[in-house]
Amino acid sequence: MKKTGKKAAIGFIFITLLIDITGWGIILPVVPKLIGELIHSDLSEAAKYGGWLGFAYAITQFIFAPIVGNLSDKYGRRPIILISLFGFAIDYILLAIAPSIGWLFFGRIIAGLTGASISTASAYIADISTDEDRTKNFGLIGAAFGLGFIIGPVIGGLLGHYGARVPFYAAAMLCMANFLYGLLILPESLEKDKRRSFNWKRANPIGTFNFLRKQSKISSLVVALILVYVALHAVQSNWHFFTMYKFNWTERTVGLSLGLLGLLIGLVQGVLIRWTTPKLGEQKSVYFGLLFYALGLMLFAFTNKGWMMFVFLIPYSLGGICGPALQSIISKNVPSNEQGELQGALASLVSTTSIIGPPIMTNLFYYFTHDNAPFEFSGAPFFLASILMSISAIIIYFAFQRKSKS
Repeated sequence: MKKTGKKAAIGFIFITLLIDITGWGIILPVVPKLIGELIHSDLSEAAKYGGWLGFAYAITQFIFAPIVGNLSDKYGRRPIILISLFGFAIDYILLAIAPSIGWLFFGRIIAGLTGASISTASAYIADISTDEDRTKNFGLIGAAFGLGFIIGPVIGGLLGHYGARVPFYAAAMLCMANFLYGLLILPESLEKDKRRSFNWKRANPIGTFNFLRKQSKISSLVVALILVYVALHAVQSNWHFFTMYKFNWTERTVGLSLGLLGLLIGLVQGVLIRWTTPKLGEQKSVYFGLLFYALGLMLFAFTNKGWMMFVFLIPYSLGGICGPALQSIISKNVPSNEQGELQGALASLVSTTSIIGPPIMTNLFYYFTHDNAPFEFSGAPFFLASILMSISAIIIYFAFQRKSKS
């Protein structure tokens, strides 16, 4: 792909992801309120349901992500991204009209079936990247996440004032607009001579693990990545429940806090990483990122003032220099015609962590906040997450040591 074409393609995928993540961010501030309305219970109980909703989405994606990844290796990235965007639009409509909690689970399953926009976008970026700009380009995914989380939660928090369902309609319209944008604008990234036939042995969760097991160079790094993603669910699955419970935050305040988190992540992965990766190198970027993650999470766990949560978002967000560097290191060790399978496999692993992460973190929150709790410690999920980040750093250290000796 020519340089100008590559820049345009990266721009297209960035905008597509930005709109996609904005739609997701819009609904976050009102999820606790909608669940509470449907189950007629308090935040502690709603958190449990929130975790199991995450589980329903993740286990469905775990099964279907390898299929989608291999389909993108055969038919190209573009059609898979478009199907994914359309599926998310249907999901949000179902959530908006849900008369019972069962409808929320059904909607999340639909999203899990088609939810491959992130993993396919990762393969898309891998297709058009060189070793020199791979980390920088993967960083744009994080920047799209960040900017989407600036716009989405703030809008969602404001719209939530008019009812818990209004943000879901807004998210559905945004995803449908994104689908139409991609249909008209998004180019294909995988050239026909680099495509390969579909294989059911590769296109299943077991085949996925077989693929990763054969990649001995990256096995320890993948284990560390699993721990990181489980730990991140302390924030992703628990932030709105925790802040509403401990500090009585409204949907608007939750939206603003997530918007600030998005801004900081965007600055770190879209701007700061362009300086840190050349200066520190990929390995040190991973170490420093995990250190900041662990510090930020530990501070969340023990804070007793709402305004401190805004301040402690800074060290937590600096942890964002870890992800793109680690993803780049893993990607460099896999051939170009297997990038779709790799990203599908990694998406399955992320889904595995999302199968166990939300229930662990939200049930831990419930255990230490319900009426019969042994003692109150609403920050328990953040404490556990900080420990997991530290363990991940140790695993990566020994993996790099083994590689340097070989």
